Amino acid sequence: MPSGNQRDLYMKWCGAVKVTEENDIIQAALQEWRKGIESMLGIQVGSEANPQGLAVAFGTFQGENPLIRRVFGEETRRKVGPEGFAIRTSEDTGCIAIGAASPAGVLYGVFHLLRLIGSLKNIEGLDEVVNPVNGLRMINHWDNFDGSVERGYAGRSFFYENNQFTGELERIRDYARLMSSVGINAIAINNVNVHALETLFISKYLPEVAGIAGVFRRYGIRLFLSVNFAGPMHEGEVGTADPLDPEVRKWWQDRAAEVYAAVPDFGGFVVKADSENRPGPFTYGRDHADGANMLAEALEPFGGLVIWRCFVYNCKQDWRDRKTDRARAAYDHFKPLDGKFNDNVILQIKNGPMDFQVREPVSPLFGALERTNQVIEFQIAQEYTGQQRHVCYLVPQWKEVLDFNTYAQGEASPVKRIVDGSLWGSRHSGIAAVSNTGNDRNWTGHLLAQANLYGYGRLAWNPELTAEAIAAEWISLTFGPDPAVSGVISRILLDSWNIYESYTAPLGVGWMINPEHHYGPNVDGYEYSQWGTYHYADHKGIGVDRTVKTGTGYSAQYIGSNAERYDSVEECPDELLLFFHHVPYTHVLHSGKTVIQHIYDTHFEGAERAAELLAAWSSLKGSIREDLYIQVEERLKEQADHAKEWRDQINTYFYRKSGIGDAGQRTIY
Repeated sequence: MPSGNQRDLYMKWCGAVKVTEENDIIQAALQEWRKGIESMLGIQVGSEANPQGLAVAFGTFQGENPLIRRVFGEETRRKVGPEGFAIRTSEDTGCIAIGAASPAGVLYGVFHLLRLIGSLKNIEGLDEVVNPVNGLRMINHWDNFDGSVERGYAGRSFFYENNQFTGELERIRDYARLMSSVGINAIAINNVNVHALETLFISKYLPEVAGIAGVFRRYGIRLFLSVNFAGPMHEGEVGTADPLDPEVRKWWQDRAAEVYAAVPDFGGFVVKADSENRPGPFTYGRDHADGANMLAEALEPFGGLVIWRCFVYNCKQDWRDRKTDRARAAYDHFKPLDGKFNDNVILQIKNGPMDFQVREPVSPLFGALERTNQVIEFQIAQEYTGQQRHVCYLVPQWKEVLDFNTYAQGEASPVKRIVDGSLWGSRHSGIAAVSNTGNDRNWTGHLLAQANLYGYGRLAWNPELTAEAIAAEWISLTFGPDPAVSGVISRILLDSWNIYESYTAPLGVGWMINPEHHYGPNVDGYEYSQWGTYHYADHKGIGVDRTVKTGTGYSAQYIGSNAERYDSVEECPDELLLFFHHVPYTHVLHSGKTVIQHIYDTHFEGAERAAELLAAWSSLKGSIREDLYIQVEERLKEQADHAKEWRDQINTYFYRKSGIGDAGQRTIY
């Protein structure tokens, strides 16, 4: 809580609020303002100005609040986008004014001002226009109707339990508040792997879906549903799911009309098709454009979107063939279809070509699709990065991906300009991510995993924010302004991705985890399995040859100097070397170390640094709330122990495989 002169400053402006509009979203903003100020300043916000005549005022430009009309002229209004806002401290009118073109913009502006106060920022002299960079800022839930959460590490679903909707609308309302506060405007509430009963979400369970949509609507969030491509067959009304069959098309058109009758602002469908045994258009000799466009035509009259996932590969291929490469799959499937998708179809592309590994290159589809709407997909849930038992702050990874230059239009073609729609002038674009929330009291299981959820929203709103700035915001809002506390937690967060990578995945290999649940080391867990081959380690060397001349040719899917750099064993970055090249263990890296020595060193150092995370956190005992301290301490103890297990299993495996000892003569079992 602010104190002294800082508190006096906030009290001067924030004791009164002027709001005239009855719109539900603006009334939600008013509630958030009152709750936030009461929590941070300990005062009840009234409607009458304080003795100095000062207040906070907010509303839409077209509303009836005279303060908004007086503070913001036409020039400012023109700069504010559909979800943006203007905020200004106006001495002339005696108010801090928040004006927007839409009620959602007003809500985002209120959360912005609360964030400034919570971060102890100066609120005098405010004068800025703030617009979100990305149009779609989406969360994908992988919640199942039975209450389980696929790749969920924070308890069970708060939407469903025992094949019923929980009806926990207060929890869902708090979740909507949480998401809106960081700028999320779209949420898909069920798993992309749609099961039989979940197919009924677009028919039998529409009243329950509509109830959740009503909660979301108040916070500027549109509800989406994942749908089963074979829905017409599962409900027993049509004997096929062929997207070109007239009966199938009509079935989806009828379902869309029913959904929009119940949820007028319904966002649309999220679809996973023809991957990992999910049904899709391939069954009928059709392509992904045929399938997506059929659904798009059903939604188009209502303004709905089809989010079509590009996570498509044949999991039944013969992975022993070294020319078979899962990394190629998305590009090979979707590049030939560029320009064939309807305007309300958006391709959702994972940040890398594989599956959310701790390190992999950026998907080459970014830059390859010039005439297709696209969003990037991240995974906030730490499926392969410690499962919210290990701290792994992912914002630096996401920043690296968004800043990656594709060279699609020369020297200034970063991924962030593709996904925000500016590079190709896309009609729809943005960012989506797999949620890391559940019904755990702290939402994310590991308290520090909240930084990923917060950071994702802030980065989706503005990709120019730094990982350091986002961490500082979250720490200040969660733990308060004590610089000693914030310094320790900031260092833990900012070091954590590198630490996790160092004791798990050497030089871009990945996948050395236990099959199915994906937690803990298992070096050969996925080698030559039905899902793929990932390191090809033998007694001579390690790595996957993805070069043009001798390998799978995957490197050629990139543009210009990226293709050349990845194809060259001399030029390839060390951190991705084994993703692109099979090399001897004695191959010398740019760092000057051999591959095998790098593996030994990073795993020893990673385990040591994981233990140092616990020691750093221990220095905060007594400085933060005891229950919060204990939550994190327990997780960091597990991480420190688990890092040793990773170290020992990985180092032992490669020592026995290569027959080359550690130059440091450390113990390898």
